[in-house]
Amino acid sequence: MTTLPWLEQDQLWFPPAEQALDDPDGLLALGGDLSTERLKLAYRSGIFPWFSDDQPILWWSPNPRCVLFPEEIHIARSLRRTLNSGYFTITADQAFARVIRLCANTRAEGTWITRDMIDSYSQLHKQGIAHSIEAWNPRGELVGGMYGLAIGQCFFGESMFSLETNASKVLMVHLANQLRAWGYRIMDCQVESGHLLRMGARCIPRSEFLSILRACVDSSPDHKHWDFQWQWPGPEV
Repeated sequence: MTTLPWLEQDQLWFPPAEQALDDPDGLLALGGDLSTERLKLAYRSGIFPWFSDDQPILWWSPNPRCVLFPEEIHIARSLRRTLNSGYFTITADQAFARVIRLCANTRAEGTWITRDMIDSYSQLHKQGIAHSIEAWNPRGELVGGMYGLAIGQCFFGESMFSLETNASKVLMVHLANQLRAWGYRIMDCQVESGHLLRMGARCIPRSEFLSILRACVDSSPDHKHWDFQWQWPGPEV
């Protein structure tokens, strides 16, 4: 039986992501804490936390890795009609606290977004590293959202929710195109899902993902402020 490294709170380090287990896929280490410094090191190293309240902190780096290259966002014909209608308004960093709580509270299967995680990612938001993207309906109601981390030219998506049909898809289209306009190279989706794959995400070997991170996490994107300027181009031609 493989013994996983136990991370002490007073020691800031991770084993190489390549040492993660094959079964369960990507489990790398246990313990540590959710300090902002450890979280930043984790994401820069291709690692993320994922655990339940009754577990120690579990750190993961799955192989393969689900990612979305911004230029590969896929827009189905039905989604194009929704975009053309202008039904949803997309913003950034207007409701981070509400977004992360709705991500935690709207999942029928339960959530890994613990109270401690909400506190830590909220601190990263105050540091300008964690960001939220919001989808609003015409009545001004928050009906979709996502939060994640922006480090260098990489965006690490953490979780999303959708309370109205296509809200999260429209949000993804705006996010991908804005990231592309800002010069981001990759959006990390962590683990594949049918929803993400239909939007253009794909799975790549962990080695390729880590190579992209090494090339991009220290490179500055082409923007200073996290405010969306990209707009859907208009009626279908």
